[in-house]
Amino acid sequence: MGKTYWMLAMNENNFNISRREGFKTQGIESSQRRKASRLSPDDRLIYYLTDRRVFAATATVKSKPFEDDEPIWEHHREDETFPHRVEINSNIVLAESQFVDAREVGPGLEYVRKWPPEDWPLAFIGPLHIIPQRDFTYLEEEMKRAAARSKSSRKRRGRRGRGNRGPKNVKKSSTNGN
Repeated sequence: MGKTYWMLAMNENNFNISRREGFKTQGIESSQRRKASRLSPDDRLIYYLTDRRVFAATATVKSKPFEDDEPIWEHHREDETFPHRVEINSNIVLAESQFVDAREVGPGLEYVRKWPPEDWPLAFIGPLHIIPQRDFTYLEEEMKRAAARSKSSRKRRGRRGRGNRGPKNVKKSSTNGN
């Protein structure tokens, strides 16, 4: 069976928990059992943060789904443990300043065409969605560009401050002729 491309919608707090856990395992809500059971190795995940309306990371599924009730993520229902889990490897994890704004890229996605243009965010309601490969690839490329822009601006800022001072830790010689 071919690779499936998934969008995992979650709040920023749970995303930060996944980040803190090293993006080794991802839990899916109990209400998504059927969809979660379809996850398989080499499937791809893209993380959409519902409270920020941004895309923040991509990962590759490394295991078949399994169940585990150890509490890791938080939910408004105390009994929700996100029991449907897969092992993952992160591919791209953006810093907060690099997140890709869904309001800019979302309306152009193939996945949202089922909804009226002004209601495109309705496509992202619910925690787990299968999205077209083309959308996934486009979003992942946008994330790579955001990361590259951030790196190049840091390099430029780093060089600016040195000016023509020459090498560090070299004393200038006296030029008074003695």
